[in-house]
Amino acid sequence: MKDRISKEEIEKWLTRIKKELEIIEAIDKKGGEFLENINAYVKDCEHFLKRGEYVLSFESVVWAWAYLEIGKDLKLLE
Repeated sequence: MKDRISKEEIEKWLTRIKKELEIIEAIDKKGGEFLENINAYVKDCEHFLKRGEYVLSFESVVWAWAYLEIGKDLKLLE
């Protein structure tokens, strides 16, 4: 798996989620908690990316996207 994860691919997904976070809003307190978790995973992604730990960085951005999609599906984020 490590061979298939590139810095460029991670940066692509990181840029996309950051753009999404600029326009997304929490509906309520629970939605706010989701946004906190998403932002924490984005920061983790950036941290691991700087250290060259691409697998951990990719995992972090995947978790951020998962929280975002789940938050939208549960109508906690719009």
